[in-house]
Amino acid sequence: MRSPHVLIVEDDESLGLALVDAFERDGYRVDHVIDGREALERGLARRFDLIVLDLMLPGMDGYEVCKRLRAAGRDSPILMLTARGREEDRVHGLDLGADDYLCKPFSLRELLARARARVRAKKPIAPQRVAFDGIEIDLGARVVREGSRVAQLTPLETGMLSILLAHRAEVVTRHRFLDEVWGYDRHPTTRTIDMHMARLRAKLGADDVIATVHGVGYRFDPPESFEVRDIDVA
Repeated sequence: MRSPHVLIVEDDESLGLALVDAFERDGYRVDHVIDGREALERGLARRFDLIVLDLMLPGMDGYEVCKRLRAAGRDSPILMLTARGREEDRVHGLDLGADDYLCKPFSLRELLARARARVRAKKPIAPQRVAFDGIEIDLGARVVREGSRVAQLTPLETGMLSILLAHRAEVVTRHRFLDEVWGYDRHPTTRTIDMHMARLRAKLGADDVIATVHGVGYRFDPPESFEVRDIDVA
């Protein structure tokens, strides 16, 4: 099994060297760049298992690097590092397509744990439009249609359904929903998952396609009529 390959983008020399050393000791293959434009070029040229991206960089800031990588369809997990701890800064980075956000100063142990989680969590791409039994789901538009009936999905419901569709016929644990949809800093109780799932099932109008795996989580069981209309590879 090959070692995961990480791109570290950090212009502070001492911190950059410390990160390279820590990731190499944790079993990663490491590329290290100090300039935003070079980071973009590397990220466009190949797929990394993880990109650790500082925000304040010469040449191009981390926000712009992230934005351009996502616009080009690059799906490597991005973990942003920054001294900016304001909520609006974190939200902006996540909205641009970052997968996680860690404020300086930080613990190397926590950084490596988050990195391992992101590498493990790299998942299949969910189909954006599917149909079955007269029901059409459009994740991009966040709608479910069945004849003249149209149900609008919330962002949380869309995130949950996206995970289920990406892992069809596999059990998705409640804790995975909490980590990937709600995030590290917002862990409600697992009962919250059940409540949102009940609403999602009601909007689908097909309770039997999402099975409850008692004590664990949920599983999407595609019926024979299940059809993928298209896949968003971005």
